[in-house]
Amino acid sequence: MKNDHIILGIDPGTLVMGYGLISVNKSNVSLIEMGVLQLSKHKDHSERLRLIYKKMESIITLHRPTAVAIEAPFFGKNVQSMLKLGRAQGVAIAAAMMSGLQAVEYSPRKVKQAVTGRGGATKEQIWKMLQHTLNIVDDVKYMDATDAVAVALCHHYEARAAQLVGPEPESKPQRTKKAGSWESFITQNPGRVK
Repeated sequence: MKNDHIILGIDPGTLVMGYGLISVNKSNVSLIEMGVLQLSKHKDHSERLRLIYKKMESIITLHRPTAVAIEAPFFGKNVQSMLKLGRAQGVAIAAAMMSGLQAVEYSPRKVKQAVTGRGGATKEQIWKMLQHTLNIVDDVKYMDATDAVAVALCHHYEARAAQLVGPEPESKPQRTKKAGSWESFITQNPGRVK
């Protein structure tokens, strides 16, 4: 595993945080570890955030990942839940940054699309694809852990695609007029402007 690229995937949560580590080398991708951090028994939100930070720190120290990928929160109707989830995500990102790693965010839809080919895939479909892709025979107890592994695998696919495409040529960005802009309206309708 000396030359392997290790990716840590995180599914942030305030009740359960999923994590998964994959190893990538030239010939294959394999699962190192996946699990969850149970936070529901801790009533104090600040304590949950502290535990997320400590868990991230210990995973990074133990496995020395070269990349961190994190699932971006989806927008729900409960504002308080969204704020708490955002804090959990922020703490996980801060822990990665304190270890010199950049955390890359992926939307849930992007992760599903990358792993299964369908942006609307179910958690069960994602798990079946992970079992097939990573040769996992064990069953899983927490879907938060499989979500985290899926985020790590999504990052691998995105990084590989970027290498195949190569860097974008440096050019001066062209400013385009939006179809609904005032500028284009005036140009297209000179007689209507007084």
